[in-house]
This record gives sequence, structure tokens and C-alpha cells, in this order.
Amino acid sequence: MIGDEAMGYYDDHSTRSKRPRGRASIVWAAVLGVIIGAVIVLVAMPMLVQSGWLNGADQSASTSLPGEDGTVETGPNETRNVKVDVTTNVTDIVEKVQHAVVGVVNIQGGNFWQSDTEMEAGTGSGVIYKKDGNTAYVVTNYHVIQQASEVEISLYDGTRIPAEIRGADVFTDLAVLVVEGEQVNDLIDTVATFGNSDDAKIGEPVIAIGNPLGLEFSGSVTQGILSGKERAIPVDLDGDGSPDWQADVMQTDAAINPGNSGGALFNLDGQVIGINSMKIAQSAVEGLGFSIPTDTVIPVIKDLETQGKVSRPVMGILNPQPLANVDSYHRRETLNLPDDISSGVVVTEVAPNSPAQDAGLEQLDVIIELDGTQINDTIDLRKYLYNEKNVGDSLDVTFYRSGQQQSTTLTLTSDEL
Repeated sequence: MIGDEAMGYYDDHSTRSKRPRGRASIVWAAVLGVIIGAVIVLVAMPMLVQSGWLNGADQSASTSLPGEDGTVETGPNETRNVKVDVTTNVTDIVEKVQHAVVGVVNIQGGNFWQSDTEMEAGTGSGVIYKKDGNTAYVVTNYHVIQQASEVEISLYDGTRIPAEIRGADVFTDLAVLVVEGEQVNDLIDTVATFGNSDDAKIGEPVIAIGNPLGLEFSGSVTQGILSGKERAIPVDLDGDGSPDWQADVMQTDAAINPGNSGGALFNLDGQVIGINSMKIAQSAVEGLGFSIPTDTVIPVIKDLETQGKVSRPVMGILNPQPLANVDSYHRRETLNLPDDISSGVVVTEVAPNSPAQDAGLEQLDVIIELDGTQINDTIDLRKYLYNEKNVGDSLDVTFYRSGQQQSTTLTLTSDEL
């Protein structure tokens, strides 16, 4: 049971006895303190003077800003060096490779009222990856040079040189430019080297170099990590609002902005492991940039150098459409499909004298399998053809016609129909 004693803080419960002090004892204690303090000051004074502590105010008043040699005057008798070495792996890499990243200027002809003029439609970035005598090769994005009547590259010092489009590929979003002439040896001093994107590890540091927002910010450097590999991003190639292809890209949080397209993603060995291509630009999204891996880039640019295009196998089906775009009425009444068939590719037109025509495929056939592999949409169809087959290969096609499942075999040809 709690008694009548009041509860309080722990410090209030001292058990020491308290006695009132007399006036005399207080006076003597004060006098003794003064004497001891004076003795301490007299003993310490020589040491304080010798160490310079008493001149501290004067020294601080004479402190100045660093001179050109990086030193700071801190007083009449002392100089302190504050020069800092900021060299790092990143600065070494940037110094080594930055001249290999160039600006790419897309120049397009004027309209009807400006027929004699040409205008800069946009700028992006590119990477010099090869130099052979008086010829230099630059890889960039297809969308950077799309619809260009002329192209120029802008070097690190601002010099602009005309370039020729050697080849471009819409599916991989890659293009190769060629610069020729004696100026190549005079002005181009750095060539980038490709690394193996397959060996890149998620979480490793990466560096992006390019021209965000145009040539005004040329050679901008951003740093981040490799956030992911083998990302499949749907891409609308014809602007109709429906995906036509799936880009296989690497993800990074290194800042990639408009104008960085076509620039390089470097590893810490100074090797290009990706060509920067796009980012997800939404108010709720940050740090989602994407690069085309070099295991895709290298074989494509070899074809673009030698052939001006990437040679791919074709069936001869023009403008195929995903079954998902067909409403339920036409699936049932026009295509006569069973209720359990909900995915596939509708043949809208067959090219004359093509493998598809030779194999007996017709308009409104619905393809559901290639070589036994399920085909859900046009992306699946293209990826299977382009990634799994070659020109001259045979292809087994399973399809529905008038409600009946059928199959045929055709021989793939090149896209030069």
C-alpha cells in the first residue's frame, strides 16, 4: 500500500544530510580559489606564448584564399597546402573515352513554302567505334537519323562534319554513319572499344556519355549502376498506338535524357557495353533508362556496314495483325474461330510470288503456331522468325481457316521481295 509520501524524480531522493554553511567558510573558500587560479595562470603563460595560441586571433585574420599553386597563406610564419587530388576511376575513363562520343545532327528539307531551306530537326548522340584510314564509322540510333536528308556529326571541340548514312535498322533502333576525308585523321583522335554485355553484372557501376537536350550540353557524363538485363520493352514502330516489336535492352539508373540517344554506356574498363536508346518518362518514374546491349549491337552494325541493312528471313505476309485486335463478332462470324482460340496472327495480305503464297496461305488465315511454338501476336511471329530462323530454312505453319485447323510448310527467303 502506498503511504502518504509524495513520489518524485529519482534525483530528489538523495540520502545525504544537508547542513547550513557558515559565512566564514564561504569567504575562505573564495579567497583560496583566487589564489589557486593566479598560480595556474602564471605557470601556464610561458607555454601558451611559445605555442602560438595567444597569437591565434592574428593568424586567423591573415588567412587567405588558395593561390594558383593550391596553397593557402595562414599566417606570417605558416603556409598550409590544401590541394586535393580528385582523380578517380571515373575521371580516368571519361578522359580516355569522351572524345569517341559525338553529337549527331538530323537535317531535314523544308516544307512547300521553304523548299530551298533545310532545318535541324533534332540532335542526338553517336559513338565512333572504328577508323580505317580516312574513314570513320559511327553507331547511333535509328530514331536519331530517321527521315534525315542530311546528317552531320559534332566533335568534342564543336567541329561539325558531314556524314553519310551507311545503313539503318528500325527493329533494333540502330544506324551506322560514315565520315570520310583527310579531316578524319586530323580531327578524330579516339575510337571506342566494345565490351561483352553478357559479362556485365547487375549492380556494377556504369557511365553514360552523350548530349542531353542537344549540343549545348555535349559530352555530359552521368553515373549509375546496371539495374537489370534482358528487359523486354514493347515498341510502337509505325505510330499506330500498338506495339510492333519488343526491344531486348539493359536497364540503368544513370541519367539518360532526350539527346542522349545513340550515346554510350561504359563499364569501368572504359568499354562500351550498350548504346543508350530510351527511357520511361513519367512523373511517377525516375531512373529507368535503357541501352541496347553490345551482343545485339555488334552483329547488326556489321550487316549495316557491309549491306546497308540487316538481312532477315520473311514469310511474305504483309501487315499481319494480332487476333486480339479483332472483335468477338468477327472472330465468330468472319473468321469462324472456335471459342477457345483467343490469340494468334491474322493474315491480312499475302505477297505475290512469296513463300506464303507458294505454301498456300491465304487472306484471313489465323496463324497460331510456328514449328510447334505458340504464336500469340505479331511480336511473337517476328521474334521467332528473326531470332530463330535463317534465310533458306523451312518453317512449319499451323493455322485456322474457316474454323478448321490446318498446317503447311514453307521455305523462308530474304526480305528482298
